[in-house]
Amino acid sequence: MTHPWHDIAVDPATIAEALPVVIEIPAGSKNKYELEKASGLLKLDRVLYSSVHYPANYGFIPRSYCDDGDPLDVLVLGQEAVHPLTIVYVRPIGLMHMRDQGKADDKVLAVHANDPAFNHILELEHAPPHTMTEIHRFFLDYKVLEEKEVVVDPFEGRERALSVIRQALADYWTMRSKET
Repeated sequence: MTHPWHDIAVDPATIAEALPVVIEIPAGSKNKYELEKASGLLKLDRVLYSSVHYPANYGFIPRSYCDDGDPLDVLVLGQEAVHPLTIVYVRPIGLMHMRDQGKADDKVLAVHANDPAFNHILELEHAPPHTMTEIHRFFLDYKVLEEKEVVVDPFEGRERALSVIRQALADYWTMRSKET
């Protein structure tokens, strides 16, 4: 069985235009699925406590690693909800830095590269403003009823997102070399 975190190649030369992302949570879901690292399967971590749902498809970049011990998260803008464990090729357009219970937790904002309603978006400022507001508000609100603190910084642009992606890809190989 292919492991979605470790066995899907990411070409650093194409990350700006065709970055593979594995979807964990479809847009519109209240279910919080997470990758079970050992098996590569998805587990249902919880159902969201608040009256909110994921405003975009949510997943991760294979062969990336962040300070929280997980792969780098991505929110993918597109017309349709995407089934979990589907690979979607995206174009990164921005970055949202947040702190979840005091720990850094970056989220890349991207558009589905093969969705004609979104693939024309090249930069964060071209994204639908209301959608960006919904995403920001979702991350402020989704853990309120769990009584967990979340801080969401203003969005940053495409170049910052690409820099964070490159670092997460490099950190993956550093992490893997320490495991062997």
